[in-house]
Amino acid sequence: MRKNPATLEMQKRLSSFSEVSLGLTKEQAKEEAGRCLQCKNSPCISGCPVNIQIPDFIKMIKEDRPEEALKKILEKNNLPAVCGRVCPQENQCEKACVLQKKNMPINIGALERYVSDYASQEQGIIENKAKKDKVAVVGSGPAGLTCAADLAKSGYAVVIFESLHQAGGVLRYGIPEFRLPKKILDRELEYIKSLGVNIKLNALIGRTQTIEGLFKEGFRAVFIATGAGLPQTLGIPGENANLVYSANEFLTRVNLMKAYQFPEYATPINIGENVVVVGAGNVAIDCARIAKRLNKNVTLVYRRSENEMPARAEEVTHAKEEQINLKLLTQPVKIITDEKNFIKEIACIKMELGDADASGRKRPVPVKGSEFNIKADTLIVAIGQNPNPLIPALTKDLAINKNGTIVVDENCMTSIKGVFAGGDITTGADTVISAMGAGKKAAEEIDKYIKHNL
Repeated sequence: MRKNPATLEMQKRLSSFSEVSLGLTKEQAKEEAGRCLQCKNSPCISGCPVNIQIPDFIKMIKEDRPEEALKKILEKNNLPAVCGRVCPQENQCEKACVLQKKNMPINIGALERYVSDYASQEQGIIENKAKKDKVAVVGSGPAGLTCAADLAKSGYAVVIFESLHQAGGVLRYGIPEFRLPKKILDRELEYIKSLGVNIKLNALIGRTQTIEGLFKEGFRAVFIATGAGLPQTLGIPGENANLVYSANEFLTRVNLMKAYQFPEYATPINIGENVVVVGAGNVAIDCARIAKRLNKNVTLVYRRSENEMPARAEEVTHAKEEQINLKLLTQPVKIITDEKNFIKEIACIKMELGDADASGRKRPVPVKGSEFNIKADTLIVAIGQNPNPLIPALTKDLAINKNGTIVVDENCMTSIKGVFAGGDITTGADTVISAMGAGKKAAEEIDKYIKHNL
């Protein structure tokens, strides 16, 4: 039987921002590791964007060698505790597991988390090689951190430029404490810094320094990993009403600025008693579960059915356990306000599913004459993000696509020689592990580029 971690009891869950999943015990981890078939062709590895040698580290857990298991993971993955918590393993390595055929794949994510939590990361720190050429990394999210760490392991002097006052990018401002505790992220950042990576905070490349200026400072290559932080809007009347938030603003205020601890922290957040979140991805679920912890009535509105929700199944389950009201097959069409332009209701229309669209999901179709209103005094729009536009807008000769993503070739290089890009800034919003995979590939290509241009 597949071993799943226990979860925090409901009363504690909703009265705090404590982590919900408690992780596997040592006994559970060894038992779960014992189920691994150690397949010769290891399909699980091909399902991992950073190619972790999964059977090897699982075997080490089975043999009660967690420190060695961590070293094995760190060969490929610089953020194991993060990945063990937030990666959608069910759509990647676990989906490729042979035991998936019996609906009982190995719980690879939980085992990765167990190893990273159990074993001290100091055991995995490699000895730094003499530093040679300088490489600049713009952005300290998963793509930037991965690229920087891999380049540092290869002997480069890497500087990460982060525009905010703390490092981590979306891992810090986008993912709530109850899914990814900040102390876990900080621990992994310390590991990356221990490799020799220098992180410069409050450095907004494009404004405080240009890409061209970085080359003048002696950097041999630049990797742009500024992610997707530009909110998408509903485009409906009334969207500029008071107490209508983008998911980005809401999450940043809560996760980065700790608004839930006001006045201990200086940035409050003003929300009403009846909060509606529009969207069904992980970001939408995070917003809804945060609002629930702020003791609000929360409704999540989505235009398709639960089967089409893009959020992780585990997160949807947690949201339902926490009594988030799911209003499915529903599309907002107008925000109704009071005389002071504060939101008081959301006009909606019911939907039904039609034929599949380009994404493969069934297309939502309005049901004529089904209009109705939902009472709401706060709306959080969580329907996706576009690429951050600053660097593309301020960097001459940097080619971009129609959707705002940066154009790169098969070697991750942009239209400017020596400038590379990866992660959400080239693909649009995607998963943490996909961004890490892009950072890893970019590091390989930057290494080749610099060696070829000595």
